[in-house]
Amino acid sequence: MATEITSDVVTSALPASAEENEVRRNAFQRLLRDPQAVITGSIILVFIVLGLLANVIPAHGPNEVVLSATNAPPGTEGYPLGADATGRDILSRLLHSINTAMVAGIIGAGIALIIGMTLGLIGGYFDRFRTPVEWGATIIQTFPGLLLLIVLMPLTGGDYRWTMAIFGVLLTPGIYRIVRNQTVGVSRELYVDAARVSGVTDFRILGRHILSVVRGPVIVATTFLFGSAIGTQAGLAFLGVGSKEIPSFGSMISDGFRNLYIAPSQYIWPAVALGVLNGAFVLFGNALRDTFEGARPKAEKIEATAVVEGFAADDVADSGQLVQVRDLGIAYRSPGGHLNEVVRGVDLEIRMGETLGLVGESGSGKTQTAFGVLGVLPAEAIVTRGSVRLEGRELLGMSQADLNRLRGSSIAYIPQEPMANLDPVYTVGRQLVEGIMASTQVSKAAAKERALELLGRVGIPDPARTFGAYPHEISGGMAQRVLIAGAIAPKPKLLIADEPTTALDVTVQADILDLLRDLQAEMGMGIILVTHNFGVVADICDRLAVMQQGEIVESGTTVEVFANPQHSYTKMLLNSILDEETIRTDPPMAAAGAREGAR
Repeated sequence: MATEITSDVVTSALPASAEENEVRRNAFQRLLRDPQAVITGSIILVFIVLGLLANVIPAHGPNEVVLSATNAPPGTEGYPLGADATGRDILSRLLHSINTAMVAGIIGAGIALIIGMTLGLIGGYFDRFRTPVEWGATIIQTFPGLLLLIVLMPLTGGDYRWTMAIFGVLLTPGIYRIVRNQTVGVSRELYVDAARVSGVTDFRILGRHILSVVRGPVIVATTFLFGSAIGTQAGLAFLGVGSKEIPSFGSMISDGFRNLYIAPSQYIWPAVALGVLNGAFVLFGNALRDTFEGARPKAEKIEATAVVEGFAADDVADSGQLVQVRDLGIAYRSPGGHLNEVVRGVDLEIRMGETLGLVGESGSGKTQTAFGVLGVLPAEAIVTRGSVRLEGRELLGMSQADLNRLRGSSIAYIPQEPMANLDPVYTVGRQLVEGIMASTQVSKAAAKERALELLGRVGIPDPARTFGAYPHEISGGMAQRVLIAGAIAPKPKLLIADEPTTALDVTVQADILDLLRDLQAEMGMGIILVTHNFGVVADICDRLAVMQQGEIVESGTTVEVFANPQHSYTKMLLNSILDEETIRTDPPMAAAGAREGAR
């Protein structure tokens, strides 16, 4: 098994805060190497500093009128940039206009960001809130923004800060739709499903896994909103709406426009300053996005559990089994409105310490059945009938909060495609610690100690180094062991393994199967192994159930079914495995490979 890790990993000796500081430091260093970020950031910084010195640099106040300085040209003593038609210092008004623009941008973009992100995360992640939030955003977007701000001017008293607060609400739909679309996409990632299955709360998933992904587009959108707020405030001031006592780029441009043929510089200074400031914010936002977001791998996911409204589980007797599945039906609605069942009347039983192989070709319904037990069916799925009980407790129809607690303690899940189920943004250790803290309610220090212990228990040679590594720095076999470590952390009673060896080579497959067998013997848990590989079934499963087109066509002990299959579909699957005679007539190298494939 490949065990090498690149040398530039973050060591596990770093505490979480130090690890986060290291990530920020690396991002800051990348930002400093970006010429666009350096240039535009410097321009913004210069504007901010000049605004802060607005009461220090000029010799006159922004509204101080000196009639003898009317239309004074640039370079006049006491008026470096000249004076306007009323004898006011252009430099002083320009510097104070920077402060007005910055405050307008902060208020407008800040309110839009807070409200839009909150509604976007809620509407994108929680299906039940999506429709009302969408309606609200659509209604706000229909308002004629600039006209509404002018109409409401008597209510705001001409104070541009209140005007920008209203404008921030009007900007909310833009941020909302960006965040909602991003949230919907990220919530379908496999690593989000893995976090949910391990018992992590929805709000923690939103804050840790989803917010870190949507921040890039939001940063860029915020810079546009910042510029839009500055431009809108300047536009209102240009129209003469608002207090005449507040210096603004818009009022300066308006005054300069009326005096364009006498002193054109009075128009040029504020126009250039406004354009440069807006352009710097937009370009700096692009640089931030490229630095902190970068290219992110995408993976598809299964969405949250869905049970048909009004569903009532069948009343079945508890016969002492760990898991009882009775007459389970799962359907999807066609475009014409008809229900098409993909799982039909499935019956399963799993005892403690037993491994049940759920076998079938792709599309046979085995994964849908497993997800039905887990409670993580796609939102479009409809549970039409049946019952799923864990130690006599009905799971179908259970609230999401109860399912989260159950999945974090009694039921665990090992997915296929291990690399896609680890968040590429965070180290292996942080993801393990998060799941352990959610499922066992221990401190962060105890969770870290437990994570290192589990990494060693699943056969990783250097747990400390793997703990501090990012997913791309470990092999596929090690990633699968990491997922197994996370799954067994709460010592579950039921472990569902969905094709856990599909993406691995035959040597690593054998190691993973041996590991699962050892862990089962140690913990006494029941295992549902979803697979299409009869070699895996023969190696580890006590019993098997064969699925075809959503139905269980044959079940029994592994020995009985292999020795005397009854159903034609089972016979076809078994006959597809090369027999020993065929292997021995092949060339030596082909025979060796065929034996590995038949294991």
